Amino acid sequence: MRALVTGAAGFIGSHLVEALRAGGDNVRGIDSFNDYYDPVRKRENADGLGVLEADLLDVDLDDLLDGIDGVYHVAGQPGVRASFGPGFEHYLDRNIRASARVFEAASRHGLRVVYASSSSIYGDAESYPTREDARPRPIAPYGVTKLCVEQLAYAHARSSALEAVGLRYFTVYGPRQRPDMAFTPLMEALATGDAFRLFGDGSVSRSFTFVGDAVEGTIAAMERGRPGELYNVGGGEEATMSEAIALAEAIAGRSLLVERHGDAVGDVRRTRADVSKAESDLHWRSTTSLADGLRAQWEWVAARVAAP
Repeated sequence: MRALVTGAAGFIGSHLVEALRAGGDNVRGIDSFNDYYDPVRKRENADGLGVLEADLLDVDLDDLLDGIDGVYHVAGQPGVRASFGPGFEHYLDRNIRASARVFEAASRHGLRVVYASSSSIYGDAESYPTREDARPRPIAPYGVTKLCVEQLAYAHARSSALEAVGLRYFTVYGPRQRPDMAFTPLMEALATGDAFRLFGDGSVSRSFTFVGDAVEGTIAAMERGRPGELYNVGGGEEATMSEAIALAEAIAGRSLLVERHGDAVGDVRRTRADVSKAESDLHWRSTTSLADGLRAQWEWVAARVAAP
């Protein structure tokens, strides 16, 4: 297969490119290398991957899609807290407008698209574990834009027969995790002895999903996902932040210095994914334990901190 991966230098995108190539696919990657976090990290992720540096809002997508068989659209503007305030313009551009261009171009070329959504669309969900048919009620602008992306895919499917499959990722972690997500600064604090900023009392819980498992689910969606459907991609274990911290301390063999802060704006109290639909349609489920996934992330962070 000849695939286009958007956001190819990002956390999930770079792992996806590597997995696709390891499976024999011919992959073309694109990333804007924007400054939401230090672009140096993205360049490290993309080292050796041959990623084109270009913005989805400006690039000639018809040229980019020439010779392509399928599109993995995992580019976007992440971050719940940063989506409040003036930075929201970036979310409009990089989530909604960029996705609209990708969907329109894919429709013209008759290409299947697997695109990234988020568990953030559920907000404080009405039930747990949360199924895909739960009523969406995002509590942060970020989640609102991801819900808009889902509706854009639906609109294009209705108007131009776009074949799109959406994935609602649940708190993905592992090597190369973004620095604004919890586990990277947690592990860095363990490695350096610096304080870790904990928002809330540690009782917030998540369906933590290892990046390797998320990538496998993404590839399965291209191969077996039903057009027009949405799938939860979530880890099999739910854990609180306090439980994750204790596990990370045990893995590192060190105690964490915790700097406590109030609840973070836009953060939900809990996520827990019902993945029965992905199990049935995609033949996928998360297989990496939180302990094994955190160990992999600790080894990656410790090596980065120790590097000259």
